[in-house]
Amino acid sequence: MAMLATMATGLLATPAAAASTGQATAASAVAKPKPKPAVWAGTPKASPAKYSGECPVTVTFSSRIKVKAVKSKTTVAYRWLHGDGSKSKVKSFTFRGKGVKNFTVKEKATFKGDVKGWQAIQLLAPRAATSAKGRFAVSCGAGEDDHEVIQPPKPRVDARIWVDEGDCKATLIGRISASGVRWVRYQWVVNGHVVDRDAVRVDGSRRVYHVIKPRDDFRGWASLEILGPVDASSGREYFKIRCEDEAPKVWAGVSAPSDYTGTCPATRTFTGTISVSRGHVAVKYRWIRDGVAGDWQRAYFGGKGPQRESVSDTWSASASGQSKRAIEIYGGPTTDTVTAKVVCTPPPTPTLTPTPSA
Repeated sequence: MAMLATMATGLLATPAAAASTGQATAASAVAKPKPKPAVWAGTPKASPAKYSGECPVTVTFSSRIKVKAVKSKTTVAYRWLHGDGSKSKVKSFTFRGKGVKNFTVKEKATFKGDVKGWQAIQLLAPRAATSAKGRFAVSCGAGEDDHEVIQPPKPRVDARIWVDEGDCKATLIGRISASGVRWVRYQWVVNGHVVDRDAVRVDGSRRVYHVIKPRDDFRGWASLEILGPVDASSGREYFKIRCEDEAPKVWAGVSAPSDYTGTCPATRTFTGTISVSRGHVAVKYRWIRDGVAGDWQRAYFGGKGPQRESVSDTWSASASGQSKRAIEIYGGPTTDTVTAKVVCTPPPTPTLTPTPSA
């Protein structure tokens, strides 16, 4: 008889040691962490574990669950894992009381043909744990003394893909075909790297998708690989994504310094911002000072995605007045005009003190 294999999780953590300040009048202790439940999932047993005879036949699977409860009320959630990749619905039960509790759960399955497989139980609450695999075999139509298990033919699973290239993206479209209703595990591979992995239930055929959205031009190949219940591959499909078909958008803004009242000369600074929708571009711009255009200058952007660059222009005022500024983008728009004001106040007149006569 096979020994019951178990998996345990949720061992209690060692409480943290108390900390002291070393002074007699002040001390603090690290609070003990709340205890956590522990769970064990026993390896399922099949009854009968190895069947040879007429079919259909019903096999009962049973597993022992052990829970070390720390609350007065505990809910246990679990599901059965099957060798063909499928899973049962999530089941649950609730019990009261603390301490170690043992429970036995069962599942029945009816087989009409030869099969060799396994079942396991997966605990979802109060903590996660998965048992070892409990194996079984069914051989239909053999004699009572013939215990040879006939391996069923491997299921047929095929995969193929095509690519839909769009505006800076590519959609990988795959079709998985299978004989009968099966759970199929698959993964997408792009340029030799696994970029996505999942499992789907296939009834004859089913489409699966993966979208590639690079920030810049991108090219390469993709394939759809089947991981189970058999190994298969779609082969490679090549693609080329273009993201730089249009020039990046450029815009600017300008702000004036606050009004100034005080002694002159005074220096005031206008601040501008130049923004681009994506990088690797040099933007030509110039300041418009009191209606007069200045020399062209350049702002450089070398990153990815939206970016901005701050620029400035100074005004040295020696007398009361105002000055206006705007920014013009080469081949593009000109910002609104902003105005700064300066009011110069004369320095105080010194008071002469008469010199006393002798």
